[in-house]
Amino acid sequence: MWINTSSLDKCGSDCIKANAKSCGECIQAGPNCGWCKKTDFLQEGEPTSARCDDLAALKSKGCPMEDIENPRGSKQVLENREVTNRKKGAAEKLKPEAITQIQPQKLSLHLRVGEPQTFSLKFKRAEDYPIDLYYLMDLSYSMKDDLENVKSLGTALMLEMEKITSDFRIGFGSFVEKTVMPYISTTPAKLRNPCTGDQNCTSPFSYKNVLSLTSEGNKFNELVGKQHISGNLDSPEGGFDAIMQVAVCGEQIGWRNVTRLLVFSTDAGFHFAGDGKLGGIVLPNDGKCHLENNVYTMSHYYDYPSIAHLVQKLSENNIQTIFAVTEEFQAVYKELKNLIPKSAVGTLSSNSSNVIQLIIDAYNSLSSEVILENTKLPKGVTISYKSFCKNGVNDTQEDGRKCSNISIGDEVRFEINITANECPKKEQNETIKIKPLGFTEEVEINLQFICECQCQSEGEPNSPACHAGNGTFECGACRCNEGRIGRLCECSTDEVNSEDMDAYCRRENSTEICSNNGECICGQCVCKKRENTNEVYSGKYCECDNFNCDRSNGLICGGNGICKCRVCECFPNFTGSACDCSLDTTPCMASNGQICNGRGTCECGTCNCTDPKFQGPTCEMCQTCLGVCAEHKDCVQCRAFDKGEKKETCSQECMHFNMTRVESRDKLPQPGQPDPLSHCKEKDVDDCWFYFTYSVNSNGEANVHVVETPECPSGPDIIPIVAGVVAGIVLIGLALLLIWKLLMIIHDRREFAKFEKEKMNAKWDTGENPIYKSAVTTVVNPKYEGK
Repeated sequence: MWINTSSLDKCGSDCIKANAKSCGECIQAGPNCGWCKKTDFLQEGEPTSARCDDLAALKSKGCPMEDIENPRGSKQVLENREVTNRKKGAAEKLKPEAITQIQPQKLSLHLRVGEPQTFSLKFKRAEDYPIDLYYLMDLSYSMKDDLENVKSLGTALMLEMEKITSDFRIGFGSFVEKTVMPYISTTPAKLRNPCTGDQNCTSPFSYKNVLSLTSEGNKFNELVGKQHISGNLDSPEGGFDAIMQVAVCGEQIGWRNVTRLLVFSTDAGFHFAGDGKLGGIVLPNDGKCHLENNVYTMSHYYDYPSIAHLVQKLSENNIQTIFAVTEEFQAVYKELKNLIPKSAVGTLSSNSSNVIQLIIDAYNSLSSEVILENTKLPKGVTISYKSFCKNGVNDTQEDGRKCSNISIGDEVRFEINITANECPKKEQNETIKIKPLGFTEEVEINLQFICECQCQSEGEPNSPACHAGNGTFECGACRCNEGRIGRLCECSTDEVNSEDMDAYCRRENSTEICSNNGECICGQCVCKKRENTNEVYSGKYCECDNFNCDRSNGLICGGNGICKCRVCECFPNFTGSACDCSLDTTPCMASNGQICNGRGTCECGTCNCTDPKFQGPTCEMCQTCLGVCAEHKDCVQCRAFDKGEKKETCSQECMHFNMTRVESRDKLPQPGQPDPLSHCKEKDVDDCWFYFTYSVNSNGEANVHVVETPECPSGPDIIPIVAGVVAGIVLIGLALLLIWKLLMIIHDRREFAKFEKEKMNAKWDTGENPIYKSAVTTVVNPKYEGK
């Protein structure tokens, strides 16, 4: 037996670890496990469980695809009516059961363990969908003023609901409390009139169905108008008893398979399971209908229902609850709403005057959300949801069950995955249902489990192939009858430990049973399994394995072969004990197209250079060699153009190659020919370029092709050069003169400006000469007195 260990993955390991003894056990090990039913598939020493593996491994072991049992799951839609496109006010009047809001309605899934099956579910809110509304009211004394407003609710609510649906029915029920102490006073007087003073109240009761669902709003007003307030002692009320009876007494209430709304109106809290012990009531609520003459008669016998019990019954009966409670108890009932799916809470005014608007708002809130729920799943079956809601909103996990903000006529889609993680013990079919909360429509899904292979039904009991009829031959292997063992059921259980049998499990000249790698069963070795399922013992005496072959780069057989009985069998183009020697010569190909440049041999994909001057991966590097072009430059020059250093000795030194002249470079041989080719460009003694190619054919002959006319550079044109120089000198002179002239102008202007500035700054008066002295001298006679 051999296995390509590099191709096995975790799935294959799971298939092998399952240790499957039959095809049925194999396909339950994983969705990618297959069973090979080819009769001669197993090699010596291999157990029956080796028939189970992943598909790629079975194919690589030589099992044809037509012999691999690999049943797949499938889905089949059995009922698929289109969702109803119906407009309000249309002439067509459909019965509720004829309206379809969910698609498909019924399908069948064939489930294989570990393989999910996916289907799409579509939901569309139908317009003008019928509605049944039941108004359940607390009639304890604190609700006295509320009752007056509710008496006219029927016709008013009818008018408002006509804007939503043309098919609306309304009913009414009331509740107070359990009729035992300490919830009510049991004195005869208080039983007749529980109210104080001159108040006229009716006797206390638990729950009363006053009016079954009807389309007559006037009848609602009439019957509710006859109701009277009652009373009790404690503050919490017995509303849970009433809700349970409304949910389970469908016939008495008159529920249809349409949208069902229950309006629960109160101004107090509630009793729940366990509170009945105060009145000596210990029996849990049985969740059944106990109405006689429209009155709940077992309130003194059964405890209040629990919240979980209410949730179950409301969901089973597709009832959506609207809690209309006063501001004081908003917080309590909002917590309750979080526990009851498809429920809403509205704030009731002190006298219930806003109840109609409250109902309309709560209905719009409830109907704008769709939440999917499923019935209890069989053991080992899981389900997941993905929603595709309005405006591209997608969700998974728990949020994948619901879509919000849905208007009438909107269509949403859910993608549902159902996976079986194990087969049921009895292999029976199961049925589950998925439905939107608060709606009566549902999707019925029949689950059929694929736990056996087709070939098992084709088995041959008491087959001659199983040692003269000691087993059933099925799926390419024997399933032994009771008391028989062995691959072919050839032994009885009494012979298993016989020493005579052990002798058949030892190799010649060996004392080891099954090479210490297996156990002897029925005179045949059954090789043991290793912890690493990719490593396998095989052979008649379990002497072979697929993991003790030579390794290269840390891989068995270098990753280039298969380990068979401790010897590598190499893939094509590989050889060697570890398949580490490649026969591919591509890595040895030199740039000239020759293997190892014609100077070595290609061994295991690496060049072994035979010429000591050459080295490198392709024997192209030569540190002491001239290039081909430089080496033959002088000889080509002397033969082609009769000049150069070897002109005098050309006939003696340069006749070792054949020379061909061509007209131009385009005519030279181009790369791609069989012979290695070098293109050369060299300068001759006259500084002219000449071009040639050098090649060696398979016979070792050198061939040179040379362009017959060298490319010589032309001499310079003197006149343009001289003219250019003269023009340049003149231009430079003119430029210098212009610059000098510009500098002089700037200098003169600066000097003149300086002179003007000094002139303006003169300090003396221009009308007086500072060095002038008058010629007149005046002398005064001191004795002269003017006489």
